[in-house]
Amino acid sequence: MLAKKTQYALKALTYMAEQHKEGPILIASIADKKKIPIKFLESILLELKKAGILNSKKGKGGGYFLNLDPDKIQLATIMRLIEGPIALLPCVSLNFYKKCTDCNEKKCGLNKIMIEVRDSTLKVLENRTIQDLVDN
Repeated sequence: MLAKKTQYALKALTYMAEQHKEGPILIASIADKKKIPIKFLESILLELKKAGILNSKKGKGGGYFLNLDPDKIQLATIMRLIEGPIALLPCVSLNFYKKCTDCNEKKCGLNKIMIEVRDSTLKVLENRTIQDLVDN
C-alpha cells in the first residue's frame, strides 16, 4: 500500500507538471490545490529537491519547479525515493537487497514468486512517468 507521503508527492508532482510551463509554484498554492498539509508538503518537496527532481527559486516570483521534464520522471524513481524498496521482500530487492536470515533463496518458493511480482511491478513503474499521471 502506498504511504500517504508517496501519494502526496505524486499529487504535488502531477500538479507541478500541469503547471510546468508557467514557472515556479508556491508551496501554499500546491498545498491548497491538492489538499496537502503544508508542513508535510514542505518536507516532501525538500526531499524531491535533494534528489534533483525539483529545484527552487527564492524571492519574488519564486517557488518550486520541476528540474526535469515530466516525461523523464519515472514513477519508480519517486517510489524508491519516498517508499524505499519496491520489492515486497528484502531478498528480492534490486537496490535494497538483504539476505533473509532464515531462508535458502535457491529453494524458497516465496522468493521466486516475489521476484515475479517485483519484475511485473517494475515493468509498469519504470515505463510510466509523471506525464502519464497528467495525461490520465
